[in-house]
Amino acid sequence: MNLRIPGPTPIPSEVAQAGAAEMINHRGPEFAELIASTTHRVKQVYQTKNDVLTLTASGTGGMEAAVACHVNPEEKVLIVTVGVFGKRFIDITRAFGGEPLELPFEFGMSADPNRIDQTLRQFPDIRTVIVTHNETSTGVTVKQLPEIAEIARQHDCLIIVDAISSLSSISVPVDQWGLDVVISGSQKGWMTAPGLAFVSCSDRSWEKQVNTTTPRFYLDLQKAKDYLEIGQTLSTPAVNLFFQLDKALDLMLDEGLDAIYERHAVLAQMTRNGVRALGLELFAEEGFESDTVTSVRIPAEVDGAELLKVAREEFGTVFAGGQGSLRGQILRIGHLGYVTESEIDQALTNLKDALQRVGYIVPTNA
Repeated sequence: MNLRIPGPTPIPSEVAQAGAAEMINHRGPEFAELIASTTHRVKQVYQTKNDVLTLTASGTGGMEAAVACHVNPEEKVLIVTVGVFGKRFIDITRAFGGEPLELPFEFGMSADPNRIDQTLRQFPDIRTVIVTHNETSTGVTVKQLPEIAEIARQHDCLIIVDAISSLSSISVPVDQWGLDVVISGSQKGWMTAPGLAFVSCSDRSWEKQVNTTTPRFYLDLQKAKDYLEIGQTLSTPAVNLFFQLDKALDLMLDEGLDAIYERHAVLAQMTRNGVRALGLELFAEEGFESDTVTSVRIPAEVDGAELLKVAREEFGTVFAGGQGSLRGQILRIGHLGYVTESEIDQALTNLKDALQRVGYIVPTNA
C-alpha cells in the first residue's frame, strides 16, 4: 500500500525493527543514555540551544502542554488560524480557562503579519501568540513566521508554534527565528511511529511558566525538564518509540538536514507539477504551498469520497481527504518523511487512474 497521507507516515524497516528491541529499565542507566542521546540530536534538528523535551504523547499532547504551561486562566491569547489544526488551539485554550482571540485567515491562504501587528496593537494586554507553521488540513506553510515572531517580540509576546508537520522536513531554525515554544511530532517527518511529542522552550518560556498557575501534571514541561536532568521521564515513557527515534535520527543526520530539506522541496514540486498535469487545481495560495503535503481541489463533477475509495481499494494508494468544512472538497497528498520519487510518481499515476475510473476526463497529455 502506498500511504500518501500527511501522517502517520511510512517507517523505514530498520526503524520499525529497532522498536522491537529488548525492553530496558526506564529508570536505569541504559534509558538515561538513550534519552540524552536522542535529545541532543533532536535539538540539532530543531537548530536550537534551547531545552527540548520529549513527551509520550501525540502532537496534540504537545499542543496541550504548550497551552497548559504558558496560559493562565482568563488570559487573552491571540491564535492565528489558517486551518483546522490552528482552530484546535482555540478548543485547548478554552479547556484550560484561557480566552482565545482568533485571527482567522481564509482556508488555503497564509497569514498576514500586518494584521497580526494591528491586532496586537488593538489588544495590548495579549502576551501570547500561537501560530501554526505548516497547516496539514490546507497544505499551507506560513512562510512569514520569522516576521511574525519579530512582531510578537516587539509587543513583548511569547510565541508558540505548531511545527508538527514541518520541523524535520522543512527548515525551522528555532534560535535564528527567535521562537519561544515549538512543537513537533514523531509520526511526521521524523519517520517514527506515532506517540512522541517534542516541545522546545526558550528562556522566555521558562520565565512565563514560573508565573503560570494553570493546573497541569502529566504535561508539565518543568517536571519533564527536571526528570530529563536525571535521565528519566515523569512517568513510564514509550521506550520502544525511543528505540525507533534513536535509529531514525541516525538516518536523518546521515542524510544531512540540508539534503532532507532539498529532497522534500523536490518531491513537493514534483507532486504539484503532476497534479497540474492532471488538469487539477492546487488549493493552497501560490507561493505558500507546503513541502510536506499538497492539497488538491476535487473537481465539482467528482465524488470525493468515491475517488478516495477507488484509489485505495483498486489502486493501492491512500490519499487523505479534506477535514471539517473542506470534507469532500479537497484531497491531500503527503510527501514527507520516508518517501521517494518513485512512490510519488506511482501515487500520481494511481490518482490519474482513479480519476478516470470515477468519470473524470484527464487531459490527453497528462
